[in-house]
Amino acid sequence: MSGYQVVEIGALDEWRGHHGGFDETRSRDGRRVVDHELTMQYIGMTANALEPGEEAGYWHVHGKIEEVYVFLAGRGQMGLDDDVIEVGPGTVIRVGQGVARTWRARPDSGGELRWLCLRAGGEELPHLPDDSSRLPEKPMPWID
Repeated sequence: MSGYQVVEIGALDEWRGHHGGFDETRSRDGRRVVDHELTMQYIGMTANALEPGEEAGYWHVHGKIEEVYVFLAGRGQMGLDDDVIEVGPGTVIRVGQGVARTWRARPDSGGELRWLCLRAGGEELPHLPDDSSRLPEKPMPWID
């Protein structure tokens, strides 16, 4: 067996056409869980695309997993605890354990917000990131 694998996720403008998620109940258009397609042990990656004005619709935190968001196209915002950060092509944000996070594509974005989310932890990556807890009582932070 080879020590590497290759998967084609398509050009940025093709990402929105993929429907996926960590499980069927959390799947949506514009999400591709690449680590479910490759044999990844310690890191995970999703390729994401949101239409202008579309948002995650929930907050979440990780207890073990650290994430890095690499924004490639469009304009958006990330809610990070009590802060709202403007994001666009070239923005890279590291989010540590215990930090509440959410995101959206700005309604006035000139196109889809597209980004990669890379996840890693101090132990083998679970197939389903089960250390996540949703925060339904936390209001959305958007400022227009």
